[in-house]
Amino acid sequence: MSRAGSLRVGVLASGVGGNLQAILDTVHAEGEATVVAVGTDNPGAIAIGRAQAAGVPVGVFPMDDYPDRLRRDEALAAWLASHRVELVVLAGYMKLLAPAFLARFPRRVINVHPALLPAFPGIGAVEQGLAYGVKVFGVTVHFVDEGVDTGPVILQRAVELPHAETVEDVYEVLRPLEHELLPEAIRLIAAGAVTFDPESPRRVRVGGSRPVSSK
Repeated sequence: MSRAGSLRVGVLASGVGGNLQAILDTVHAEGEATVVAVGTDNPGAIAIGRAQAAGVPVGVFPMDDYPDRLRRDEALAAWLASHRVELVVLAGYMKLLAPAFLARFPRRVINVHPALLPAFPGIGAVEQGLAYGVKVFGVTVHFVDEGVDTGPVILQRAVELPHAETVEDVYEVLRPLEHELLPEAIRLIAAGAVTFDPESPRRVRVGGSRPVSSK
């Protein structure tokens, strides 16, 4: 049940749900935001059990149950709206969202990505970085728009990994960063500390800081 005055959060996850658990253990447990719904496209997602253990309603929306992606995303959006969700958080959700879904939650959908955007967007970001030979990896939390990982950046954190050779080498370091950065972004949004720069919709202000560019 949502605490009075608490930001109502809907989380979408497709797999293990590590980021979902991080949210449940931090901002949800601390009352800074309340996870009121968890949706997934995968009936076998471990994230389902995590949500159920926390007493959070779960909705399962497999693609096979709908004639197309638009109908599925419309149903998902309607379900989240029925739970009065104010912020949608993509926490390892592996499907692109239809424009109609994003229109239902304007500037209210965020995602965590395992790279320093705009570098290495899309699937396989860490693999892309390793193939390119980069020595600095990182995590980005950003607003979701109709592009692929092209929305305005909220938070980023970089880490030097000059000797990383495998995907798991990198993820071993990035996972804890994701688990810190995503709840922190939710915390800031809940506190009203994330605003769009009126002079440039591609930039957001975080707290009292100068605008952070997403370019």
